[in-house]
Amino acid sequence: MPVEPQPLGRRERNKQAKLERITAAASQLFAEYGVDEVTTQQIADAADIGTGTLFLYAKTKGELLLLVQNLHYAAALERGRAAVADTETALDGMLALIAEVVDCNRVQVENGRTYLREMVFGDPSEPHHAEALSIVAQTQQAVAEILVERAQVAAPEAATLAGVVSAIMFMDLAASVNVGASNQEILAQIRTQLAAILPR
Repeated sequence: MPVEPQPLGRRERNKQAKLERITAAASQLFAEYGVDEVTTQQIADAADIGTGTLFLYAKTKGELLLLVQNLHYAAALERGRAAVADTETALDGMLALIAEVVDCNRVQVENGRTYLREMVFGDPSEPHHAEALSIVAQTQQAVAEILVERAQVAAPEAATLAGVVSAIMFMDLAASVNVGASNQEILAQIRTQLAAILPR
């Protein structure tokens, strides 16, 4: 007989409610003003908590950005996985997946670029950073699956190529030269590069 999950206690419910308020406040303020223009005090005030409490959930503003963007990235990855089903070729499948990530990352361009920097240079022992890296790994796994299924690439090679695909995507998203580019222009650049590395 399956064991039903126990309801959360009051303390855990309070912690979850605070986390949700922090995430909502940071998400709104970052989207409206950009991460560089928002202070932790503003986020704490908007979440109706003290700054000391805020730092229990995220030690730095960079970690707060990771907390917020991880949720958006995970949702974008799910949309991308679903979009792959409407494509036929490996290249189109990868681009359908990547397009959702690009759109998510560029809702607020500087926030997206800062998120990528935090992902690369942040503290890997910090839980929000570890979660970001986990989502990247899931993205690479999804790319590898497309390569195996649609381009008949062996699994080990597909995993290596998926890492290259990820590097191409993140480099194009982070590059200063692309700050003013449209999402479609960035996707066109990515398409050209992916077409060049796909097995013939």
